[in-house]
Amino acid sequence: MKAPSSTLFAVATVLLCQTAQAHISVSSGPAFAAKSQELTFKVGHGCNGADTYRVEIRIPDGVGGVRPLDSTFGKAVVSKDAAGKITSVTWTKAAADVLPSDTQLYKFTLNAALPDAPFTTLFFPTIQTCRAADGTESTTEWVDTTTEHNHLRPEGTPASPAPYVFVLPARTPGWNKYTVEQHVHDLSIFADAQIVWAGGAAYSANPSTLQLIEKEPNTQVLSAIHPGTEIWVKY
Repeated sequence: MKAPSSTLFAVATVLLCQTAQAHISVSSGPAFAAKSQELTFKVGHGCNGADTYRVEIRIPDGVGGVRPLDSTFGKAVVSKDAAGKITSVTWTKAAADVLPSDTQLYKFTLNAALPDAPFTTLFFPTIQTCRAADGTESTTEWVDTTTEHNHLRPEGTPASPAPYVFVLPARTPGWNKYTVEQHVHDLSIFADAQIVWAGGAAYSANPSTLQLIEKEPNTQVLSAIHPGTEIWVKY
């Protein structure tokens, strides 16, 4: 690790809020590997003016200990595989409660144990069913797993991204050393870090610190992290 200038530590810490930018998003706060996490899925829109009637959230491999929360939308119903593992959670609105048009925001919450897989993205494919005033149903499948954390989206791929969380490694106050085994393009995952170092490159979400990095001799601004890279992060 390159010895960073002491002036780079005059920084402020900002809080990280991991929220997927999609029509169905998931908020978790910092999501840490091998920890139990509360996940709240937000459905901001219906389907072409129709109200949301049912939401099915599929649980990815490696995620266990799922315990959903009933909501005013409807009770949580789980589906399990032959081994008894929860594979999806579905909330369905009572038919009498379906609204004549798309006017409401809905939230669905579950608690889950995240896998010990830092610097990876967990996608939760979600099926949204809507019902129009005349009873016609339509479905949108939010199942695309090539979001901004994966820059290899083929041209023409439908933009129906699955909600996701990015799994962070455990940390302690001060310096933390990690080896990143995944390609990381979105450095906002370090939004609550004071500074990140990788060889002769550094990154900070704090604008003042970033300016200092840009002026630091023989130092580049870190814009991406490649697999196998050793990094140092100060929290």
